[in-house]
Amino acid sequence: MIYKIFRGAEWDEARAADRFAGSPVDLQDGFIHFSTAAQAAETAARHFAGVSGLVLAEIDPDRLGAPLIWEPSRGGALFPHLYGALPLSAVVRTWILPLDPDGRHRLPAGLR
Repeated sequence: MIYKIFRGAEWDEARAADRFAGSPVDLQDGFIHFSTAAQAAETAARHFAGVSGLVLAEIDPDRLGAPLIWEPSRGGALFPHLYGALPLSAVVRTWILPLDPDGRHRLPAGLR
């Protein structure tokens, strides 16, 4: 499985359209950024520190309609990138990410 962190408004828009074309950063880079389970906590801390109302989506890569490419990023680690829109039919589960008192997101067990 792979993971995508959405701002609340992005998730609402994606649900209304039944697909997600990308966040502003995704659109700028030309692909949708995802994380593995091991990368999700660092992604939340690095790109969403202190932001409330986030939604974490678990995605089944076998349900994607466009190419998923694993490319190096952060120190050479491979990250999954989707070159196309994310169909919401690929989302198998979601969580709201609450903030701890220190401003860090509390991820579900297994993703910390």
